[in-house]
Amino acid sequence: MAISIDTLVPAFRWLRTYQRSELKDDLVAGVTVAIMLVPQGMAYAMLAGLPPVIGLYASTVPLVVYALFGSSRHLAVGPVAMVSLLVFVSCSRLAEPGSDHYIAIAVLLSLMVGAIQFLLGSLRLGFLENFISHAVISGFTSAAAIVISLSQLKHILGIHVASGHSAFSLLSETVQRLGDTNPVSVGIGLSSIGLLLLLKRKYPLFPAPLLIVIGGTLLVYLWGLRDAGVQTVGKVPQGFPSLSLPEIRLSAVRHLVPTALTILFVGYIESIAVAELVAARKKYTIDPDQELKGLGLANIVGSFFSCYPVTGGFSRTAVNYQAGARTALASFVTAVIVLLTLLFLTPLFSFLPNAVLAAIIIVAVLGLIDVEDARYLFRLKRANGWALVLTFLTTLAIGVEQGILIGVAFSLLLFIWRSSRPHVAELGFLGEEGVFHDITRFPEEKTYPQVLILRIDASLYFANMKFLEDTIRRSIEDRPDLRWVVLDFSGVNDMDAVAVRTLEEMMDTYGERGITFTYAAMKGPVRDLVARAGWTEKYEKNLIHASVQHVLRGIGVLKENG
Repeated sequence: MAISIDTLVPAFRWLRTYQRSELKDDLVAGVTVAIMLVPQGMAYAMLAGLPPVIGLYASTVPLVVYALFGSSRHLAVGPVAMVSLLVFVSCSRLAEPGSDHYIAIAVLLSLMVGAIQFLLGSLRLGFLENFISHAVISGFTSAAAIVISLSQLKHILGIHVASGHSAFSLLSETVQRLGDTNPVSVGIGLSSIGLLLLLKRKYPLFPAPLLIVIGGTLLVYLWGLRDAGVQTVGKVPQGFPSLSLPEIRLSAVRHLVPTALTILFVGYIESIAVAELVAARKKYTIDPDQELKGLGLANIVGSFFSCYPVTGGFSRTAVNYQAGARTALASFVTAVIVLLTLLFLTPLFSFLPNAVLAAIIIVAVLGLIDVEDARYLFRLKRANGWALVLTFLTTLAIGVEQGILIGVAFSLLLFIWRSSRPHVAELGFLGEEGVFHDITRFPEEKTYPQVLILRIDASLYFANMKFLEDTIRRSIEDRPDLRWVVLDFSGVNDMDAVAVRTLEEMMDTYGERGITFTYAAMKGPVRDLVARAGWTEKYEKNLIHASVQHVLRGIGVLKENG
């Protein structure tokens, strides 16, 4: 079967119909995002333990590649805080942050993330992100935002702090070094944070990060604040890196696999969430598998140009959308402006204070701390709230990688526990309305001494059949006059072989005691399954009925008019 060029390169879908009237909006949006991305990219690279220029590299080629192969027309791809923190946590265990070896490991990590993303997208496994619950992501991002903020205090205070991977280790080390605080650096950092918060609140579309970058750089240059101990970015290489293959070391690959998977899922969830939000408003669709392939190619190609892992950023995508972007051409414009910055403007950044970049990071991640979401989850479903709290606390206390892994493991265990205990309701008949309801909610409904009616609200498989068997057994023991067990299967979408065998054993066992099982509202796929199991030949032909009413009328308990 032939594959169309539109399938291979989704950008051709909008390029073919591109109109000149859209160009102005894309140019404005592209410039707006670039103004935001240049200081952010440098700040996030510093958070990742990389030279700031690596953040600019990661803001060029990956944007163009994703614009060609991604399915979103508005997603702004580039460095983000969460991925940058994960890069630092993992790579700092293998090399000294900022060293050539460290950069090589970060670039290798980009290649690994991209390769896994592309493979999952090609295998159409985008649905796997559904296994990380919203509660886990919320708890992780809130805790990671605190860890990120604490990791930047050393730049605000102008002190040296050993690399830490948990909030407590970072806070402890920072407190011990408070005596070395540089008051000038503190003044620059706090002023930058205050100005960013003020402008973000009053003028959300104003390029505040660029303003404080320019202001901080001029302040250090004109007043000679380097002599006062203010730490700056220093020399930033000019120009674009040449094409080179990432250095692949098997020992490093083995160590980086858990981080690559964590970055993949965390980054993908952030990307797909904002991409689908904007796409819904602009009335086009997002292909989750194509998103994985687009992000994968962006990271793979980016690794050939000294880039570290990137993903779609929530705040930049929101700005891109609000600035009026019509198509992915806006990303091309952004990449060109960042490239021009690399070619001509990097010498101006040598006097840029680290405290300014730290302020940009802190303000950017403050919005990730979501207390209201925790309250909402506890109010709605306490188990989800505890999943959030567990992820939050373990991320703070142990580290970001362990935190999200423990959160995911807890969520999956919670899912397994829930699915192993299916909801089973005993039904009674409400004659006035002619319907059946759960008698625990409607105790006035009529029940029958010789008939037990149970509705099962879950698919049945090996892990929950013991619970169902025990539930049915307890219900039968309470009814000495029981002759019929009616199982309402309207909520059963599927069964496995163990479920079929268990039901057969129950029917045989209780049949010897004069209790007959019958089924109502069994769905087509389940009906086909029991037919293949030979139920039609083994049991009575009236085993399966269209509804509970049909069963009761068939056994003479319910009259035709009642």
